[in-house]
Amino acid sequence: MPLNAAIPFPTFQRAMRIIQSITLGSSTIIVTTFAHQYKSGCIVRLYIPADYGAQQLNQQFGPITVIDAVTFSLPIDSTNFDPYNAAPILPHDNPQVVPIAEINSILSEATQNVLPY
Repeated sequence: MPLNAAIPFPTFQRAMRIIQSITLGSSTIIVTTFAHQYKSGCIVRLYIPADYGAQQLNQQFGPITVIDAVTFSLPIDSTNFDPYNAAPILPHDNPQVVPIAEINSILSEATQNVLPY
């Protein structure tokens, strides 16, 4: 397994996911390479290597709205951002989405224990 691979069912939830595509617009739509297992209200941060473009999104964060198992939206207006390049010339780092917090009204993700007891 490559060092920069995401594990589909890690021990610690919610986990990092690799970004497959980003749709720019009045809200930013993120598609991950496999099921993200996030819930609406989870706050995530984006890590976008320079080779992928859309550098205005790098290190941006916000609460998500889940659309489906692999897709969610961020309330970031990316209409005038540089285009996202899903296939960089030198693929060495993967763009990632990393959960960093959740909105106080849900507080359900922080209590999830997935250890096999």
